Amino acid sequence: MEKHDTVDSLGLAEAFPPPREDQWRGEAEALLKGAPFEKVLMTPTHEGFAVKPLYTRADLEAVPHATEWPGAGLRTRGESAAGYHGRTWRISQELFEPTPSALNKVLLHQLERGQDELNIWFDALTREGRGPAAGDRSSTGRCGVSAATAEDFEALFKNVRLDAVSVFLRVGAAPAALGALFFRQARAAGYDPAVLEGCLDLDPLGVLVERGQVAGGLPGLYDQMESLMRFGLKHAPRMQMANASGNAYHDGGASSAQELGCVLATALAYLREMESRGLDPAAVAPRIRLSLSVGSPFFIEIAKLRAGRMLWNRIQEVAGIPEDERSCHLHARTGLWNKTRFDAHTSMLRVTSEAFSAVLGGCDSLHVGAFDEVVREPDAFSRRIARNIHPILSDECELTKVIDPVGGSWAVESLTDEMARKAWAHLQEIEAAGGMADAFEKGLPQGWVKATRAARLRDFHRRKDVLIGINQYPEAAAKLPPPRAIDYAACAKERAREFGADTARAKVASKAGALDALAKAANSAERIELAVSAADAGAALPDLHAALRGSRDDGAAVETIPFRRLAEDYENLRLASLAAAESEAGSPRILQLNIGPSRRYRMRADWTSSFFVVGGFEVLAADDFEDTGAAVAAVREAAPPVAVITSDDETYASVLPDLAKAVKEAAPDIILLLAGNPGDQEAAWRAAGIDDFVHVRVNNYEVNHGLLARLGVVDGASEA
Repeated sequence: MEKHDTVDSLGLAEAFPPPREDQWRGEAEALLKGAPFEKVLMTPTHEGFAVKPLYTRADLEAVPHATEWPGAGLRTRGESAAGYHGRTWRISQELFEPTPSALNKVLLHQLERGQDELNIWFDALTREGRGPAAGDRSSTGRCGVSAATAEDFEALFKNVRLDAVSVFLRVGAAPAALGALFFRQARAAGYDPAVLEGCLDLDPLGVLVERGQVAGGLPGLYDQMESLMRFGLKHAPRMQMANASGNAYHDGGASSAQELGCVLATALAYLREMESRGLDPAAVAPRIRLSLSVGSPFFIEIAKLRAGRMLWNRIQEVAGIPEDERSCHLHARTGLWNKTRFDAHTSMLRVTSEAFSAVLGGCDSLHVGAFDEVVREPDAFSRRIARNIHPILSDECELTKVIDPVGGSWAVESLTDEMARKAWAHLQEIEAAGGMADAFEKGLPQGWVKATRAARLRDFHRRKDVLIGINQYPEAAAKLPPPRAIDYAACAKERAREFGADTARAKVASKAGALDALAKAANSAERIELAVSAADAGAALPDLHAALRGSRDDGAAVETIPFRRLAEDYENLRLASLAAAESEAGSPRILQLNIGPSRRYRMRADWTSSFFVVGGFEVLAADDFEDTGAAVAAVREAAPPVAVITSDDETYASVLPDLAKAVKEAAPDIILLLAGNPGDQEAAWRAAGIDDFVHVRVNNYEVNHGLLARLGVVDGASEA
């Protein structure tokens, strides 16, 4: 290359010197014209730190992990130096059908199309250690498979190569019994447990905070954890036997830092409990999976996963585990907090962004939620769309071609450090309270989640935070997707018949002897082996669970963290409005009285229509009215229960008092609103007949709820 063609010869460095941060800030403040920089350009988060508008190299000076390489140090940048070159994240789609044979067809279909971890949910009865003939039969096969016998597990895993796939079993409060049925099936199919890979979702503290109390108490589940850990160390070294999950916190409204702090405190509790029972922390830590939900804030969620891996490695370091023996399996699932029933297809976009965050954060396995998962049990179409997001990210976006794509980003590394510090502070608060179990009894994590949930709902109801299709840009005519046609009553009847037939085939004497030996066994690897033998002798899930659970007391009850989606309040308004539309009362209607030329107030008019459509109102906004007479005539013709006057401030000053009085004279019972902030005219305009005002500072949800309550569409008490 000739010298005159080089960048240096052009003198670009002198002509365009790099700007300094103080210069940029000066220019930004000048454009703000006196408005405070921190208030306008710094974005506060529910984590307790603010996102800056600009990050520079200087931000990395205070970030300790900034010099780490992937696979080294605290593993902030990934478990492996090869990133996803070594192994792509597991495609771990959650799968559930009511019966084992139906789910088996889905498993095989998914495996043929790229899924490589079978993430299997059992129904509520199964997760409680009960058979399909017990309890409320309406829950049989709902949101999970009903499987309680060896025959059920044979049907469930028929033609599945257990040596070629990972298995993630969501076992609830019956981990050892369901684990024994699984290990029995593997051996019966000719697989040594040593080749099995995956996780038993044993999460005693997660069960406690979800239910409020655990059958047999925490010690009973810890007994089962010890036995499974010992069995795994001896026979199934590639299986994880515990899962510290953050789903309950995320889906209850917690901040990302609170979720992460609780997950770390939970994993630490399991590590300590197993150490107190004589197990080496270095052997236990790799057998605890960490599960995190992923929400909408793109960079915040990347930071959460990276900080989670960093802090779990830090805990292992403090526990004395050598660096080359530390590991972290991070499972991620797209969260449910921000998913919607109305306009459900927008969730395709949400989960794509969330999956992108999870991959950039370095997850080891990932579930991408189906767009309809909060409306109904996903079908083949919605499962396919969700599953294919994985290969799109790996093959089409080529995220597996670059090791740690966000590594070194000033913003990401700085946010990771901020997230780690906040999550560590939450962990320390839990430790000061005596650990996770004591913190639950004191209501500490529950209090955090409740306060954060209230703050997030407040911002959402004021439309400061947005869910497209719910509190902004709603599809006025949207209805819920139709439910899947699953006859759960018939399923319960069929499953009860199959359960009775399977248990009747068992040899009574051999089953009784195997269960007696199991009940007398100490917490050890042998205990699970005896459970496998009992399952082989015909013992079903309820028998196994009773023998493995023992006779411990249930323990103290704690406050639960209820499952709560952000959109629920608005969805309930929409559902109530739809119900009214199908009744004699008809749709709740609002007549929008647009006064004067549309060009003068079009943005306000569109904003006003959207303000009420999100509550389920039918907004009559198609016409503009030249004067008071035309507007009053429209009120008489339409006879709406509510009207909102919409125009520009100049028009309000000249016509409003007369217009409001005329509307009230024509329809004395009408609720008359004004779009805009009245300022110092509020008293005068109320005297003229305006009942209330809508503008950006009012609570959108409360206004809509209040109007619907006055119309008798919803109850008077707000759900917020």
